[in-house]
Amino acid sequence: MTDSRLAIVVLAAGQGTRMKSSRPKVLHELAGVPLLGHVLATARELSAAHVVTVVRHERDLVAAAVEEFLPEAVVVDQDDIPGTGRAVQVAVDALPADFDGDVVVVSGDVPLLDAATLSGLLEAHRRATAAATLLSAIVDDATGYGRVVRDADGSLSRIVEHRDASDEERAITEINSGTYVFTVSALRSRLPRLGADNDQGELYLTDVVGMLRGDGEPVEAVPVGDAWVVEGINDRVQLSRAAARLNAMIVRGWQLAGVTVHDPNSTRIDLRATLAEDVELLPNTHIAGATTVARGAKIGPDTTLVDCEVGEDAVVKRTDATLAVIGANATVGPFAYLRPGTELGEGGKIGTYVETKNAKIGAGAKVPHLSYIGDATIGEGTNIGAGGITANYDGVNKHPTTIGAHVHTGVHNAFVAPVTIGDGATIGAGAVVRKDVPPNALALSVAPQRNVEDWAARKQH
Repeated sequence: MTDSRLAIVVLAAGQGTRMKSSRPKVLHELAGVPLLGHVLATARELSAAHVVTVVRHERDLVAAAVEEFLPEAVVVDQDDIPGTGRAVQVAVDALPADFDGDVVVVSGDVPLLDAATLSGLLEAHRRATAAATLLSAIVDDATGYGRVVRDADGSLSRIVEHRDASDEERAITEINSGTYVFTVSALRSRLPRLGADNDQGELYLTDVVGMLRGDGEPVEAVPVGDAWVVEGINDRVQLSRAAARLNAMIVRGWQLAGVTVHDPNSTRIDLRATLAEDVELLPNTHIAGATTVARGAKIGPDTTLVDCEVGEDAVVKRTDATLAVIGANATVGPFAYLRPGTELGEGGKIGTYVETKNAKIGAGAKVPHLSYIGDATIGEGTNIGAGGITANYDGVNKHPTTIGAHVHTGVHNAFVAPVTIGDGATIGAGAVVRKDVPPNALALSVAPQRNVEDWAARKQH
């Protein structure tokens, strides 16, 4: 049910210079989903009446991600005035004038912050009837974070940014996570009063907390149980650390759901992947994107599947596959390369050193080894001999090859598309097929063998 008194502001305007990347920081991925996508998914779980995302750096790219992951969110642009205070101000201005609830403020680069933690923060805020409640954390190294300064009685006094803190304040290990709940009235009355009298010359949202405290308004700070939940991503080191933590949670979840993972440390499973009971994942396997793997399938070792569909009891080993469909009881690999558009039927085989692209291979059909099958349809029960190639490109256009059911091809056959091989046909070894072959026919294109007697002796004179 939608919470009519809740709005969420997602801060996604920053450049993220420490990532040293042309890609906006919030669009770097974690388990196959951009950082911002994780945050927006959490926002969706809270069922807020309004979600506002503030953008600036590479705004069109970031706005497109918002549209993909939470299309009902409103996107607003931060102007040239820097700082989180200004970002929240433009977001609050985008809320309906009659909105009179609470505003949760989250950062677009804090991907592991979950809905349960935010719900607990919101509940504590409302229970205390506070004007503002911030989520804090106790950390071993607080370098770079704003410090939570408390009075002698333990109540929140103020927040001071690291660069503006004294030596005594820098010794504090309780940090501001950058996650808040405010009453909208508190924001509307204080944000216009913010000044930029600080080391960065920015409008700090944290100063609103100080204003409220100075005005005698109730302000709370609630420590989170696990500090990693609120860790922001500012560089590649932090990104990899968060990725490892999230992957460990994903792998454990699938193990508890009945998936065998031989080596969790070398196995990667993206968030959108789906695995059935009794799936077996061998070491160095990456189940990426929206891949689905059916019951009993065995994947790996050394395999990457991106947006693939794998049927029951299929075996896929030492394979790289993208946007491919692998039927039940089929086998793939080792050392196979399945490009988009590959469909392998039930009980079919794509073997060693085989590359396929836009290829429909029927039930029980086999492409065992050393072949390229592109822009092709292969009927059920057909066997493609070693070294078979569909020559699908004439230098300008791609053309299709159709090979019927129960066809037997020889080694080193080249099918010069467009060409059709009828059901039950046989292709002789080494044949280059340039014309259609009728059903049940034998196609040969090799010149008769000629032996030159005494060749070795004659060659020396």
